[in-house]
Amino acid sequence: MSERERWKRETYGPFTRRAPERPVRFESLSGIPVEPLYTPEDLAGWSYGEKLGHPGEYPFTRGVYPTMYRGRLWTMRMFAGFGRPEDTNARFKYLLEQGQTGLSTAFDMPALMGYDADHPRARGEVGREGVSISTLDDFERLFAGIPLGEVTTSMTINCTASIALAMYLAVAEKQGVGWDRVGGTMQNDMLKEFIAQKEWICPPEPAVRIVTDMIEFTSAHVPRFNPVSISGYHIREAGSTAVQELAFTLADGLAYVDAALARGLDIDTFASRLSFFFDIHNDFFEEIAKLRAARRMWARFMKERYGATKAESMRLRTHTQTAGVSATAQQPLNNVARVALQALAAVLGGAQSLHTNSYDETWALPTEEAVTVALRTQQVIAEEAGVALSIDPLGGAYFLETLTDRVEAAALEYIRRIDAMGGMVRAIDAGYPQKEIADSAYRYQLMDDRGEKVVVGVNKYVMKEAHPIRYLRIEESVELEQIERVARFKAARDTGRVERRLKQLADACRNGRNVMPILIDAVKDYASLGEISDVYRQVFGLYREPIIF
Repeated sequence: MSERERWKRETYGPFTRRAPERPVRFESLSGIPVEPLYTPEDLAGWSYGEKLGHPGEYPFTRGVYPTMYRGRLWTMRMFAGFGRPEDTNARFKYLLEQGQTGLSTAFDMPALMGYDADHPRARGEVGREGVSISTLDDFERLFAGIPLGEVTTSMTINCTASIALAMYLAVAEKQGVGWDRVGGTMQNDMLKEFIAQKEWICPPEPAVRIVTDMIEFTSAHVPRFNPVSISGYHIREAGSTAVQELAFTLADGLAYVDAALARGLDIDTFASRLSFFFDIHNDFFEEIAKLRAARRMWARFMKERYGATKAESMRLRTHTQTAGVSATAQQPLNNVARVALQALAAVLGGAQSLHTNSYDETWALPTEEAVTVALRTQQVIAEEAGVALSIDPLGGAYFLETLTDRVEAAALEYIRRIDAMGGMVRAIDAGYPQKEIADSAYRYQLMDDRGEKVVVGVNKYVMKEAHPIRYLRIEESVELEQIERVARFKAARDTGRVERRLKQLADACRNGRNVMPILIDAVKDYASLGEISDVYRQVFGLYREPIIF
């Protein structure tokens, strides 16, 4: 009999018969059973070198860099964007003054869907959930007074990401900043749009083709820029489990690698610039295990499936964000505690970058006060908690290592199924990840409704009277001003030059040329985001989502 079996029989069992355990589900949010105790027996045959290794060395489970936070803290990159470009520019400067170390840009729905502010479909949405961007003039206002050679910028934009990158590089040129000095990340993950977020223009094949154009272009001309941030965040926010988020995110990444290799690129010329973006939810240990498993899995895929030889190609570098879907409108100050625990999990999981949500985001875009509390949460963890002193301080814990192995095994099973379907594009066409996420979201909602999963302040510890909070309001005048500004800007352009650039872009889309050089010239001649998106619509056609029951 093992020591654990002896303990269960002689100590644990008799005690629980006298004092039964709580009537709750002892399992992770992904449904992985959680045992009462973990011991060396759970890691029988487990190899330190194979499973962990050392920080900065293959398989990177313990961290992608040798010193991790002892050398440099994670980037504190607070998501910001609302109203006019100058409104967001002011928020950027405020956050930098408060100690933020990188910019992160939220765009409004018209920009995300490829419409200018003056388009009829943009009515009521201009500047509402992100900054309004239609032209190069808007981008210049957005980054006015911000040195693009010194600050890295993340941009959460996908089907119009190629246009945003072109405008960003054009602004850098106007500032006199060489492209070799421009650093940042473009989300640009179209596959997760078809899976979860649903913001698209054209079908998957041409969408992936444009992403590949950006990978190819930045590898050659913008070496410090990450052309795609392969994003599990929106997959999780749509209702997936942590295991599904991990599996579908890595499967998306493999699809982009396959596309770049088919283009003729060498794995070691572009893999180091691929980055990732994960959600950090409430299940503290499962989220830590997910990030550790992600690094190990990606390193093995790069080395064993694709033959990468450089360590940089095998490193999974990730931005993280606390779970918006876990925040509640009821008792919104409870979100401060949720965010703090989720942020701690991201740090203990080894994230390179972190955004902490504001407590008021279930009501509206965050106020300056709320975003300051969210940023200070990261700073308290970094400066006061002591968790950044040692690299991977939880590494080797019996429970965590067992959970990491189980998360990895379950995610690999999903990836095997997707491989058998012919890859992620074919799986999306079949509706496979979409259905898996929908089923997971339904199961979770049932547990919530039945009280099987406690949501503090919603289905337990409910207060009868709600205390209103002050939240950010976007005035209607912002939209009207943006519409008028865009109209004036378009009227003052050389329309002949714009039309020639748009024709050149259409030709490039048809004949397979890389669109990025043409896009940069087009935005310099003041072609707008909506006009360029219309070219994509006309040449590639519109995507219609398959109906899934």
